[in-house]
Amino acid sequence: MVTEAFPSLRSHVASLLHAAVVSAAPDAENIAIVIERPKQMQHGDFACNIAMHLAKTLRRSPRDIAGALIAAMPASPYIAKAEVAGAGFINLFLKPEAKRAVVAHVLAIGDHYGQSTVHGGERVHLEYVSANPTGPLHIGHGRGAAFGASLANVLAAVGYAVTREYYVNDAGRQMDILAISTWLRYLELTGVVLPFPGNAYQGAYVRTMAQQLYARDGTRYRRDSETVTAGTHEPDLDPELRLDRLIANAKQLLGDDYRTVHAHALDQQLLDCRADLAEFGVEFDCWHSEQSLYDSGKVAEVISRLDQAGHLYRKDGALWFRSTAFGDEKDRVVQRENGQHTYFASDIAYHLEKISRGYGLLIDVWGADHHGYIARVKGALTALGVDPAILTIALVQFAVLYRDGKKISMSTRSGEFVTLRELREEVGNDAARFFYVLRKSDQHLDFDLDLAKSQSTDNPVYYVQYAHARICSVHEQCGGDTADLGSVDAAPLTLDAEWALLSRLTDYPEVVASAAAELAPHLIAFYLRELAAEFHSYYNGTRVLVSETPVKLARLALVTAVRQVLRNGLALLGVSAPEKM
Repeated sequence: MVTEAFPSLRSHVASLLHAAVVSAAPDAENIAIVIERPKQMQHGDFACNIAMHLAKTLRRSPRDIAGALIAAMPASPYIAKAEVAGAGFINLFLKPEAKRAVVAHVLAIGDHYGQSTVHGGERVHLEYVSANPTGPLHIGHGRGAAFGASLANVLAAVGYAVTREYYVNDAGRQMDILAISTWLRYLELTGVVLPFPGNAYQGAYVRTMAQQLYARDGTRYRRDSETVTAGTHEPDLDPELRLDRLIANAKQLLGDDYRTVHAHALDQQLLDCRADLAEFGVEFDCWHSEQSLYDSGKVAEVISRLDQAGHLYRKDGALWFRSTAFGDEKDRVVQRENGQHTYFASDIAYHLEKISRGYGLLIDVWGADHHGYIARVKGALTALGVDPAILTIALVQFAVLYRDGKKISMSTRSGEFVTLRELREEVGNDAARFFYVLRKSDQHLDFDLDLAKSQSTDNPVYYVQYAHARICSVHEQCGGDTADLGSVDAAPLTLDAEWALLSRLTDYPEVVASAAAELAPHLIAFYLRELAAEFHSYYNGTRVLVSETPVKLARLALVTAVRQVLRNGLALLGVSAPEKM
C-alpha cells in the first residue's frame, strides 16, 4: 500500500480547534469537536459550533469565544482563513492547492484510497447469515448476507483482521423437521402415502431431496404406514406434538439410518446455500457446526460452569438460567425437562468458543426479531466472567419484496417464498447487493423489483455505475493517449462544480472510517449516490475534453479520481464497476 501522506483535512481542522480549546479553556479538553461541511460553499469548506457549547462554561458570548479560538489556532499549511459567522459558528476555508491535492493523492493510492491500517490488524470475528439450513435462502437472508459481506469489507479496509463465519444450526428441532419432511416424501415414492403434516416443510426442494435419496438408496428406508404414524392419530392432538411424535417414530424405526436421512437433507441444503452465497459474492472463511459444540462436550461444559457458579436452577423439570439477574426480562431455559438443550445453551457455548480463538471483538449479525435475545447472551457471558462489551450485535430488519406495487408474502415451511437465487436472477447481483444496503440495517426495507431492474437515473445502482461508465467513455474518447495524470497541474480546476467534487473526494476516507465505526455500510452507498450526482451534474454542464491542454488534463485527472473512488466504494459493497452500459 502507498504510504498515507495526504492528511484527513477534517481531522486536521478538528485538531487545530482542539488545540485552541485547550489553550482557551483547559477544563474543556475532552469536549467533542464536531466538524461539518457547510451547506453553502461560500460559507467555507468546514464549519464548527464548538464556541456555542463553550459559552456556558466560559460565560462569554459564542461569537467572542469563536474569535478567541480562531486567534489561538495553530498555523496550518492547509487553512487559508477562518471566520466567525452567525451566532458563533467558526467557518474555515482551505487553500485552493490543499483541495486540489486530493486528485494526485487518489491517483497515487489507487485501489487503496480510503483504506487505512488504523486498527493494526486487530482480530474481529464477524458471524452473519447463519440461516437454518432447512431450505433455500430467501430474500430476507439476502439482506443479512449483503450487509455482513459489505461490513466485513469495510472493517478490513480500516485495518481489522476479519474472520467471516457462518454458524450452521445443524443440531436442533428444525433440522429434525426437515429430515422427517424429506423422509415422508421419500415414503411416497416407495408407495407408502401418508397425510403430509401442514407444519412440515412443503417446498419442492423437499421432494427433490427425497427423489435423490430414493435414487441412491432405493427402498432401504421404507417402513409401513402404521408404525410411522403410531401415536399420532388423536384428533385433538396439537400439530407440533404430532410432528414431534413423527420425528420420534422415525428415529426409532430407522435407527442409525435416521442419521443418514438427516445428513442427506443437511448436506444438500448446505451445498445449495454455499453455492447461492458464492454466486452472490458472499464468501466465508469458516462454517462452524452447532453439532460440533455438542460432540466436543462444550455445551455440557458451559452448563456445568454456570451451574457451579450458582446461575442455574431447576423448575418444572427444566434447567433455567437466571438471566433476570443480568437485565433480561425473564429467566431462560437452557435444558428442557426431556434432557434436550435449547438453542440458548449452544449459543452460550458458541460465543465462548469464539472468544477462546483469540478474537478481541465479536460481531453477530442477527435478524431484528432476535432483539430480545441480546440481553440473555450478554448476561450469560457476564455470568461466566467475560466482559460483555466484547460482543456487538448488529440487527438487520426483514426485507419486503414488491412487484408491480404489490407486496409478496413469504413462509418458509409452506414453501411460499422468493428465494435469493430467484431475486438475483431477476435483478442481477449488483442491484441486489446495492439495494440491500441502501438503508440502515435496522430499518425496514422495501425492495422494489421494478426499480431495481430499470435503467434510469431513479435506479441508484444504475446511476452510480453509469457515472463510472461515463468516465470510462471519456478515456476512450482520448484514445488512451493521456499524460501521467497523477502529475498533472490541477490549478485549472476553478469551477464551483469542481470544488464540490474535490470536497467529496476528500471526504471518502472519513466516510469509510465512519461506516466501520458505526457498522453502517449504508453510509458508503449514500456517499456513492452523492458523488455520482455531483459528477453527472458536472459532466452535463462542463466539457471535459476541451482544446486547452492544461484544462483538459486537469479535468481528466479530476474525473479519473472520481472514477477511482466510485470503483473503490462499489468494491466495498460487492458491486461491479462496468466500463460500458
